[in-house]
Amino acid sequence: MTLLIRVSKQVQRKNFQNLLLCRFLSESSALRKGPESKEECEWLHGSSQEMLSIVRGYVEVRQNFISKEEENALFKEVETGLRKKRYEFDHWDDAIHGYRETERLQWGVMCESILKRVRAVAFPEGSPLLGPIHVLDLDKEGYIKPHIDSVKFCGSTIAGLSLLSDSVMRLVPENKSTDWVDLLLSRRSLYILRDDARFKFTHEILKDEESFFSGQKVARHRRISIICRNLPV
Repeated sequence: MTLLIRVSKQVQRKNFQNLLLCRFLSESSALRKGPESKEECEWLHGSSQEMLSIVRGYVEVRQNFISKEEENALFKEVETGLRKKRYEFDHWDDAIHGYRETERLQWGVMCESILKRVRAVAFPEGSPLLGPIHVLDLDKEGYIKPHIDSVKFCGSTIAGLSLLSDSVMRLVPENKSTDWVDLLLSRRSLYILRDDARFKFTHEILKDEESFFSGQKVARHRRISIICRNLPV
């Protein structure tokens, strides 16, 4: 009888331990569905954990990718060409409001070094890239409307440096407009959109009055983005 009681207690203890293990594994699995790190929480927010899981691996924001000195060098190079243009409020495909833009093939030594760093982290080695770098200058009152870039003009990856201002980029799945993912594009950060994030989601830069991230106001000022793309295949 004593032996049976001892065996019974051991079975009960083992079952209890198994229950704790199952609960731990279940909770760990649930946690893995959320943001993977504290750093990710700082720039990624969405309408649901499912949406975050869908875009993970296709979106990336690298905070403080460039220094203040590097930002200033980039700004000086592009400002000369931009100041000759006026802000436009009617884009040819109605995608951008309050902008001016240009392209650059030639860059100074420091800026070329920065762009080389962007290419190294954003694109596969040997990936054919669009030659001219796109420079987009948004007025404080400017914004980019929801759109998907044409596959005729660019490939699977887009990478952009954000100068002068923080902003919020919103991604919305084409087939479910009630869902969304927000990326906080801090000043001097680099954002990267790849594959599904490029082709299955619209992307936009929110207006100043709509510019919130995780409930916190993100004040919009004049913003310059320096954008690299690869060629379509």
